[in-house]
Amino acid sequence: MAAPTVSLPRRLLRLARLVAHFVHGQRIVRKRFPRLDTAGRDGEIRRWSRQLLDILDVEVRAYGAVPALARRMVVANHLSWLDIFVIYSHAPGVFVAKSEIRDWPLLGALVAEVGTLFIVRGRRTHARHTNDLIAATLTAGRTVAVFPEGTTGEGEALGHFHAALLQPAIDAQAAILPVGLRYRTADGERAEAAHYVGEMSFARSLWRVVSQRKLVAELHITAPLATAETNRRALARAAEAAIARALDLPLPHRHTEKRGDLPV
Repeated sequence: MAAPTVSLPRRLLRLARLVAHFVHGQRIVRKRFPRLDTAGRDGEIRRWSRQLLDILDVEVRAYGAVPALARRMVVANHLSWLDIFVIYSHAPGVFVAKSEIRDWPLLGALVAEVGTLFIVRGRRTHARHTNDLIAATLTAGRTVAVFPEGTTGEGEALGHFHAALLQPAIDAQAAILPVGLRYRTADGERAEAAHYVGEMSFARSLWRVVSQRKLVAELHITAPLATAETNRRALARAAEAAIARALDLPLPHRHTEKRGDLPV
């Protein structure tokens, strides 16, 4: 059964409010951020993200609490461009994302200005440089969030977690916080409209989201994983298992991972 949608005028109103909200976000970053410390910036990111989700009528239901850790890397499955703001609503910090996002309308410029770390896929040297930046960011006490599947999925199973993205957490002695994401309609059905997969354009995905009457984003926060005396492959498999249990999903098929493997 198709999820209920809203009228065309309401969709256009949401889009107009969204554009205004992104403009407001750029003003915050350019005028307030230079005067704020890390805690102040994270507070602004949390508030702005929650307001964005309110505009889109996305309700976040958190299962579990984000633990107070000096250094943490959030590791999550990836379904939608909404994932960033759902996580920011409870654990603001710095995201690691593919470089193509910088070219997206509205979203690209703003996520770049708040300090997103971009990976240029297929370039090993750049990936190593990005990992150094991630480790430095974690060491400075900022939360860093990564999507180790390397791409979005449809929520029916997890993709293989690329272990190389977790190496900076080991280097910085930061805990891994596995987080499971899922989207539902108000009736509890699987919300396919939230998923951003395949060759879908960002514009089409955005239209699908603003057309929905209501979306529920489930945020399943699991127990943190220590990074001492372990390796990145073991951490990746442990994070996969924790998220799979939280979402009641099958584990991904195993495959041999090359040294330094990163999503490309």
